[in-house]
Amino acid sequence: MNVLIIGFGSIGKRHFEILQSMQSVSSIEVVTKQNIKNINTYSSIDNIDDLAIYDYFIISSETLKHYEQLKYLTQRVSNKSILVEKPLYDKECTTIERNKNTIFTAYNLRFHPILSALKEILHKEEIYYANIVCGQYLPTWRPDQDYTKSYSADKNLGGGVLRDLSHELDYASWLFGNILKVDSISTKISNLEITSDDIFTAIMTTDKKTILNISLDYISKTPIRRLIIHTKEHTIEANLIENTLLKYDVNGKKITLIDKLDLHRNHSYQEMHKAIIKKNTKTLSSFEDGLKIVSLISSIQFMEV
Repeated sequence: MNVLIIGFGSIGKRHFEILQSMQSVSSIEVVTKQNIKNINTYSSIDNIDDLAIYDYFIISSETLKHYEQLKYLTQRVSNKSILVEKPLYDKECTTIERNKNTIFTAYNLRFHPILSALKEILHKEEIYYANIVCGQYLPTWRPDQDYTKSYSADKNLGGGVLRDLSHELDYASWLFGNILKVDSISTKISNLEITSDDIFTAIMTTDKKTILNISLDYISKTPIRRLIIHTKEHTIEANLIENTLLKYDVNGKKITLIDKLDLHRNHSYQEMHKAIIKKNTKTLSSFEDGLKIVSLISSIQFMEV
């Protein structure tokens, strides 16, 4: 399999590292303006004469560029696999003719073993309410990069906590049903040197009548990624930092389902790529799934406080 990665920032490099170790991948080329040794690169996608030689495309550029790059690809290739980094677009866009290409959105957390186990457990539960919290202090997020120069810091590049941490919106839809009504605040509240939103909090309802409370931020001084779910029979706590999954019954008895699972940092990305290559689409976030999250984000207005 021949792969083309478009964009070679931290996430593009991560995709390269993972795919390079996979036996089914024979070659990887990259679109970037960086000078990189031992990798065949192109400064622009339109410098490539024959895109049809690639089997798998990954768009990992700034969110602002996703729509035009995806449109460029779908107009020139067919019957290919295309993975677009999350979120799919920075705003709602006109329809793209897919031209028989299969397009996925890179919501890799669907492949996290804790969420996979939770998906199975919740099939048997009557769910009342879920509280989802995710946050990390932006200056410590990418220690090798000046946070003020990252796309996350710039709302004009499609940055901001609501888009950066839209994983939570995706897996909330995947676990609890399509999100319907939203009452939210999305704003910048801290002294971080950014123009994008650094906090998002919302109350939502789903088509399965589950109430959701989702909070995302760039200001938490300790990384947090946690779900607490109340069902008719249990309270379930999932911690994606500690990799634990606990369940409590109506008498408060704790049942440990998963205890500090040892995962390497690329596990969910690796499983996502394997699923795409093997055409096992059951867990993958589809193009349509990605569009729903873009629409949801676009419906949420940035507020000044």
